[in-house]
Amino acid sequence: MKLLHAWERAGNFQLIIATHSPIIMSYPNATLLSFDGGRIHPVIYTDTDHYKVTRAFLMDHETATASLLAEEE
Repeated sequence: MKLLHAWERAGNFQLIIATHSPIIMSYPNATLLSFDGGRIHPVIYTDTDHYKVTRAFLMDHETATASLLAEEE
């Protein structure tokens, strides 16, 4: 994040990053594009699956971990 910020302050900053990281996606004023559904379209940070999954995990990691480790019947 600090490197992105330093580049932005230097001026004429444009960078294309392919990531699943909700931390990198949270960069202020970033334009997020989704390639899901067979088309490229803008997406709001909090509407991304990566944000939703990470938030749900962090809000209740005990339940999420138990679910991931549960034996299938």
